[in-house]
Amino acid sequence: MALIVLKFGGTSVGNVDRIKRVAELVTKARGTGEEVVVVLSAMSGETDRLLKLAHEVADCPDEREMDMLLSTGERVTIALLAMALRGMGLSARSYTGRQVGIMTDSTHTKARIERIAADRIREALDDGIIPIVAGFQGINEHNDVTTLGRGGSDLTAVALAAALKADQCLIYTDVDGVYTADPNIVPAAKKLDKVSYEEMLELASLGAKVLQSRSVEFAANYGVPVTVKSTFVDGTGTLVTKEDRDMEQVMVSGVTGDRNQAKITFIGVPDHPGIASRIFGPIGAANILVDMIIQNVGQGDLTDLSFTIPRGDVHKAVDLANRIAKDIGAKSVELKDKIAKVSLVGVGMRSHSGVAARMFETLARKGINIMMISTSEIKISCVIEEQHLEPAIRSLHEAFELGRA
Repeated sequence: MALIVLKFGGTSVGNVDRIKRVAELVTKARGTGEEVVVVLSAMSGETDRLLKLAHEVADCPDEREMDMLLSTGERVTIALLAMALRGMGLSARSYTGRQVGIMTDSTHTKARIERIAADRIREALDDGIIPIVAGFQGINEHNDVTTLGRGGSDLTAVALAAALKADQCLIYTDVDGVYTADPNIVPAAKKLDKVSYEEMLELASLGAKVLQSRSVEFAANYGVPVTVKSTFVDGTGTLVTKEDRDMEQVMVSGVTGDRNQAKITFIGVPDHPGIASRIFGPIGAANILVDMIIQNVGQGDLTDLSFTIPRGDVHKAVDLANRIAKDIGAKSVELKDKIAKVSLVGVGMRSHSGVAARMFETLARKGINIMMISTSEIKISCVIEEQHLEPAIRSLHEAFELGRA
């Protein structure tokens, strides 16, 4: 008997009718003779509502209490789905992250999973019960509730699939797979039948909202086959799997954009060994994720150093940067938050030349200035003005003929 993990996102459980639709899909999967574990997100918009409440009572809410608050959203949906399944004659039971034994570190609001006991899940399956698990949450060594960051329910599902040695993990969402670009921006975007873990990791980390990047990393590390499907439209979806030779025949698989970007620049930094460590050491200790880093050519004994971070960390990062600047003798700190990142991704870049040149030429023709550039074997990213993001995505999609995929 095969074991599958089904994960349903916020739009899939956005109201009672949609929860009933999910119950039908779970019943259908169970009817094929497979063992089923279900992971749910909170209702769409619920996490944002809770965040708004938190910021109405405190300018800078305590992160431990934030986790306690945000973890309530998934409790609602898992209980409702369990009730719906019971009403359809199936045995189902809801579980929080604590009850499942999802152990994390103590980094509140973006904790990392350390291990999963999953004993209660196995016991439930042995008893013929469908376990309904709250995504996005766990518990640390102090028995405090933790959350896994935006999109954390994807990570819960993949981690459970790995812990249970599931045959497959199906991620149900409001799109029917992974596309060459966001169809809302590029109507000609095409759905990909399959994509490599490496490509999906880059796409997710660069702004594609189909899967959380950490869930893709986990899937790759443990070899969990992941399929992205639509809750609302029948179809095969997109398989996220190991790279094969066919994938390398395509130069570029997709183009994506990320508005969740801000740039911090240290101006007039003393140009001598050890300064970078004194800047990024405290930033790393504060769990602020740094993406691109550029240091300008020094003028005399001074230089400028810029780096990008998620916008959600701006308040904390700027306060910390000002303290660091005073400590190291930098002249000032500058923040620019109206920026975005546009990226090309494809394992075929390893065996095709000229991708960067064509990308830069395409952006230049559109009059789009490039502020920062970052590359790897299978991606090229450019930081640009936020107002130019959608034209950039459309132009690059056309330039690389991704509509023919």
